[in-house]
Amino acid sequence: MLNDAYVTMEIGATKHIALVAHDGKKKELVDWCDRNKEILKFHFLCGTGTTARLIAERTGLPVKGYCSGPLGGDQQIGAKIVEGQIDFMIFLWDPLEAQPHDPDVKALLRIAVVYDIPIANNLATADFMLNSSYMKTSYQRKIENFNRTIQKRVEEMKEK
Repeated sequence: MLNDAYVTMEIGATKHIALVAHDGKKKELVDWCDRNKEILKFHFLCGTGTTARLIAERTGLPVKGYCSGPLGGDQQIGAKIVEGQIDFMIFLWDPLEAQPHDPDVKALLRIAVVYDIPIANNLATADFMLNSSYMKTSYQRKIENFNRTIQKRVEEMKEK
């Protein structure tokens, strides 16, 4: 396995979906979840702080809540991605508003890319993802084998 370029992980038919939104985008995400609750009810939902609470209150869907983003919720979601417990993320971030926890936001987006997690950063992409044929089936995602990359770097350093 150390020599393989990629590690394959399966996203099952039931998705584990993270729902995150900055303050200026919370209403959009809550409204979107309400419009799509008949699809979302078949999946495990989680989210950060107020966003999770607002979605649960409006839609009646169970949403596992983590801390608010600035208080570590983004990092909690990132850790769940690393642990293989998040398959899919809707993250409506506000491009017109500076965020005090911007490094956490960037770290969350980076870890989602590293672990090949589908991410929607706007409602159009969220609609496309939710209506994809993959929403009802499993999907094999490929993650770069970073153990291999690190091992190659160590070997290169020894040669110098």
